Amino acid sequence: MFIGVLPGELVEVVLTEDDLVQEYYVEMMHQAKTKGNIYKGYIHNVDSALQAAFINYGAERNGFLQIDEVHPEYYQGSYPLKKGARFPLIQKVLKSGQEVLVQVVKEPTGKKGAFLSSYLSLPGRYFVYTLGRDQQGVSRKIEDEKERERLKGVIDQISPPEGVGLIVRTAGIGRAKTELTRDYKYLHRLWGDIKKKVQVEKAPSLVYKEMELSVRAARDYLTSDVSEVWVDDPDTAAQIREYVALAFPKSPNMVKVHTEHDRTLWERFGLTRQVEQIYSREVTLPSGGRLVFDHTEALTSVDINSGKIGGEQSFAKMALKTNTEAAQEIARQLKLRDIGGQVVIDYIEMKDQKHLREVEKTMRQALKSDRARTDVSGISPFGLMELVRQRLGSSAISVSTEPCPCCGGTGIRRNLEWQALQAMKSIHRLLRRPNCPSPLQFPVRQELAIYMLNNKRELLTEMGSRVDCRVEIVVDPKLP
Repeated sequence: MFIGVLPGELVEVVLTEDDLVQEYYVEMMHQAKTKGNIYKGYIHNVDSALQAAFINYGAERNGFLQIDEVHPEYYQGSYPLKKGARFPLIQKVLKSGQEVLVQVVKEPTGKKGAFLSSYLSLPGRYFVYTLGRDQQGVSRKIEDEKERERLKGVIDQISPPEGVGLIVRTAGIGRAKTELTRDYKYLHRLWGDIKKKVQVEKAPSLVYKEMELSVRAARDYLTSDVSEVWVDDPDTAAQIREYVALAFPKSPNMVKVHTEHDRTLWERFGLTRQVEQIYSREVTLPSGGRLVFDHTEALTSVDINSGKIGGEQSFAKMALKTNTEAAQEIARQLKLRDIGGQVVIDYIEMKDQKHLREVEKTMRQALKSDRARTDVSGISPFGLMELVRQRLGSSAISVSTEPCPCCGGTGIRRNLEWQALQAMKSIHRLLRRPNCPSPLQFPVRQELAIYMLNNKRELLTEMGSRVDCRVEIVVDPKLP
C-alpha cells in the first residue's frame, strides 16, 4: 500500500499486487467525500410520483430518500399496505418539515443530489455496525465454512441489543474474540456519542463525519496480505502507525516513510505511469488488442479490439485469447477507475460455446477480488456482456477532471474549416448592417485566427471591399 499526502489538500492511495496497481483512490480536501456521513435533516418535500422524499441536510442540493430506505420508525399515523405492496405510500407516512436522521450512501453526481438512507451503518475494523436492521452475519467474501461458523458464534456471544446488527468484515478472519469484542464496543460507544449529538443539534447539521482517506485506507484496506505501507508524510505515517499497533501488533515496522526529495513516492516505485493510465480512454492488452472505455450518462461501454488476425482457425484462437485477456483487464480497470452502475462489454465474436463459457468464467473469477458488489450476465448472441457494479465512492476521474471547454465533454469538436466558415457567416451578416464600423474587428481564438488568415484572407478582403469596410481578425485569449 502506498499513501501520498499533500497536507491539508490531497490524499492518494495505491494498492498493488506483484508491482501492478490494482486499486487507486484519491480525495481532494476542498471536495472531500460525504459518503458515510450522517446528518440530522428535515423533509423539504415529498414526491408521490417518485415515492421519495427530498431531504435538506445542509448540502447545496437536497438529498434523495426513497421509500424503501425509510425506516418504519419515521412513519406517521397508520399505513395500511395495498395488496402486493412491500411499502406504504410515502405521502401517507412522511410529512414536509419532519426531522429525519440520514446517511449518504451515494455521492451527489452532476445535477443529481446524494442518495440517502435512514438505515444507518458504522464501519469498524472488523465489524459493520448497523442500525434499524437486526441482521447478524459474515461477509460473503469469507468462504471458509468453519471460520464463518466461528465468527457467527462470536456475534452470538457479543449479543448486540435489539435494533443493532453486526456484519463481520473480511479483516475479521482469524481474529480472536477479544479483538472482535473490542471493535464492537468502540462502535457501540460511537453510536452513543452520535445519539447525544442528535439531541442537541438543530436540523440540518452533520452529526457524524467519516474518516479522511488516509486513515480510512488503513481501516478498510489493511489486511494480512499487505506487507508494507509506504507514506510520504511523517504526520500521516504516525497516525497509521497507531492504528497498525492495534491491528497488527506483530508487525511494528510495517509503516515506512518516504523521505527522498529528488523523486516522488510514485516515481520511486514505478507507479506514475500506471496511475496516469487510469485517465486514458484506451488500454493495451498483452496480445496487442485494445480496450476502449466510453462513459455516457446511462452506462459505461467497453469495446474490445483485436490485434493481428490470421486465418479462420487462428481467428477463433485469437478471439478467445484476446477476450480472456480483456475479461481479466476489465475487472482490474473497473476497480482502478471505480466504475459504477451499468457496464456493457462488446467482446470479439466467438461461435464456440465452450469459448463463451470460458470467457464468462474468467470474468466472474476476476471480479471475486473486487470489494464492490457486482452482478454479471452471460454473453448474449450479439457478443455483449452486461454487468452492474456498486460504486464505492467518487472515482479519481470524476474528482480530478472537468468537461473540456472546447468540446463540452463530448470528445469531439468542429474542425477549423467549419469554424472558419461559421465565423465568415457572422462577418457577412455584420457587414450587411447599416453604419458598419470600419475596420470591423472580429474576435476569435488564436488557432482559428491563424487558420483564417492563412486560408481565408482573400475572401475576407473581397467581402470587406464590397461595402467599403476593412475586416480585421483579432485574437481574443479568453475564447476557448
